[in-house]
Amino acid sequence: MREFLSGNEAIVRGALRAGCNYVAGYPITPASSILNGFVDAFADGSGIVVQAEDEIAAIGQCIAASMCGARAFTATSGPGLSLYSENIGFAQMVEAPLVIVDCQRMGPATGGATSTGEGDVLFARHVTSGSYPLPVLAAADVTSAYRLTYRGFQIAERLRTPVIVLASKDISVTRQTADLEAVPLPPIEPRRAAPTHRPFLPYAIDTPADVPLFAPIGGPVRVRVTGSIHDECGLLTIDKAKIARKLTHLNEKIRASAEWLEDVDSDLDPQAKVLIVSYGLPDGAVRDATDLLRAEGVAVSRLTIYSLWPVPERALRQAAGPSIRHVVIPELNLGLYAEELRRVIPHVPVHAIARYDGGLIEPMKIVEQVRYLARTIAV
Repeated sequence: MREFLSGNEAIVRGALRAGCNYVAGYPITPASSILNGFVDAFADGSGIVVQAEDEIAAIGQCIAASMCGARAFTATSGPGLSLYSENIGFAQMVEAPLVIVDCQRMGPATGGATSTGEGDVLFARHVTSGSYPLPVLAAADVTSAYRLTYRGFQIAERLRTPVIVLASKDISVTRQTADLEAVPLPPIEPRRAAPTHRPFLPYAIDTPADVPLFAPIGGPVRVRVTGSIHDECGLLTIDKAKIARKLTHLNEKIRASAEWLEDVDSDLDPQAKVLIVSYGLPDGAVRDATDLLRAEGVAVSRLTIYSLWPVPERALRQAAGPSIRHVVIPELNLGLYAEELRRVIPHVPVHAIARYDGGLIEPMKIVEQVRYLARTIAV
């Protein structure tokens, strides 16, 4: 059944479909309607929703709820993500499954509260001290906002990690028609429960890529929770070998899952000399531009990235194969992700189309760039 709904409404639906039962947040444009949506959804007592006194309290409550066994969720915008920063690192250290939606707006600081922007692309990946890896997904429209919120819970539960889902002001508040029930979704895996019949080490792993078994706080076995560096028992340690093992694990459990985390959509033309890469809100303009160019007889390939971090290197290298001479990427920021493309595919020139004044990138801007590049190749 097709519905007319906003990205924020789709995000709420995706979280509920994933079994979300605990939400804490603080009102902030353009994420506030997500909190309101959960107030309505949990009016029947099926879950708990809290309007906290500030963003720091909101994410702290979500981490505590997660470690007690809840499927926890919070939503904010760029200024709120800044306040979340320390607690996101805490969630990484205690390995708390948690989904965080960042409805981006024009920054920096308070920026343009009602203007769109996607300038949190690097911030979301490097939001914590130490820069340990964090899965970051990027919605491009209402349907992907629904799907990626749901998938965020799948990733969080399997890897015991916080996951950030990026939206933006125009995705959050703009209504589109979508059939959410027709969206294919993978099963949500339950947390691997700890045994209760033998002594339990809450952070024990056999290899660095393993994910520890989960026991809720308040359950039949003892669980220690600390943001300080700790051993497999949850006790603070200065043992260099145990420290290295813990921190290597925080990196390796994400790195080892890079191919599983990869989430892209490609439309590749073997005759194409130009590849257009997109993520987030500009993806719609890219799809329109691709259709216009092909109608003119210009061969072009398209790659949409939904999983920004870890960078989907395999998909990028495949899309930017031997025939590709130029890559174009439109971004609603200073051209931040273009630098990642240059790192992954250094043999191909990458051209960023950047806009960061709160406006949108028009399809014809992309068409004109590809036309120009096609002419230079022909010469």
